[in-house]
Amino acid sequence: MRHSAFLCAAASIASISGSIHAADISKYFSMEAKGFKRFSVSAGALHVMPQGKAQPFTVQTAVPNGTVAKNGDIKVNTVLNNLNPKVDQAGLASALKGLGYLTGGNLPAGVSGSSKINGLESWESQGTGLEADDVTTLGLMANYFFTDHISLEMKAGIPPKVDLQGKGKIYAPFSAVATPELLGLPLKFMNIDLQNNIFITDLGAQGPAASARAWTPAFEFQYHFGKTGVNKFRPYVGAGLMYAYFNELEMNPRIEQDLIAAGHMIANIKEGKAGASLERKLSSANPQVDLEATDAFAPIVTAGFTYDFNDKWFAAASVSYAHLKNETTITVTDAKLGELIRSKADIEVNPLMVYAGVGIRF
Repeated sequence: MRHSAFLCAAASIASISGSIHAADISKYFSMEAKGFKRFSVSAGALHVMPQGKAQPFTVQTAVPNGTVAKNGDIKVNTVLNNLNPKVDQAGLASALKGLGYLTGGNLPAGVSGSSKINGLESWESQGTGLEADDVTTLGLMANYFFTDHISLEMKAGIPPKVDLQGKGKIYAPFSAVATPELLGLPLKFMNIDLQNNIFITDLGAQGPAASARAWTPAFEFQYHFGKTGVNKFRPYVGAGLMYAYFNELEMNPRIEQDLIAAGHMIANIKEGKAGASLERKLSSANPQVDLEATDAFAPIVTAGFTYDFNDKWFAAASVSYAHLKNETTITVTDAKLGELIRSKADIEVNPLMVYAGVGIRF
């Protein structure tokens, strides 16, 4: 009997304890909990300062190393201007000048022969790249408080148009061995060694190289120091994840025209007119330029504070940093010849974001 009574008492105590524990937890997360409000929103100025440095472009073209292409008609001066300066070809240069004097300065297709081309398949253009400019936009912050100290914040805002400044000049490292012909027979003993860095474009000469609209929502878990109703000034720290999406990409028109001209150069080689390529003549192609940027996820950390004017209205300020990098791809294509040029570069954004705004809790 005593044993049974003891069990009943123990069960009652356990039941009461469990009820109290459940009630504590329920009160902890209840929407009716006292002392703090669950939701807050704020709006203000968000100034974004990218910290990343320009990363070099890598370029690939539709001319694999070892490609043999007909030269077609070509001017003697074009050959002379592209002689390999590291090879002694003084006698050959004199002979070409004499031949040019007799032919009016031109080498017809039946004489110019063909060239074995190298260097255009792929290369890294050191000293080039893109860097994002500073930008200011309207920032919007929304918080849900699990407790008086722990919250989940969503950072958003009006997606700003960001200018991308170009750095450096892009050159194509062209080299070739040209073999003249006579009556259709190659004259290999007269091989001409050609080498030149062919200018493609100056990324920094015409203002911003490109622009894009940046969508960068972020989610953070934050810890708020102090206590509602006691401390008006409450610092906080946070960490989370940012998602970056870029659209409305536009390229500087002058750079776009330079890339179209480079597309004609590659098209001329593929069409058996390597001489026309060196002379920057138009091909039969219709090169089109396309600019794309990849989406990216980035970790983000924040330190900030809120200052309460009353139980509803408050001021907020913060500094955030995100380790953000994405990839930009520029392609030059033709409907018949396909892809002529593909160029890629990483854009290190790594933004430092300063926010100041006013909010309300409810």
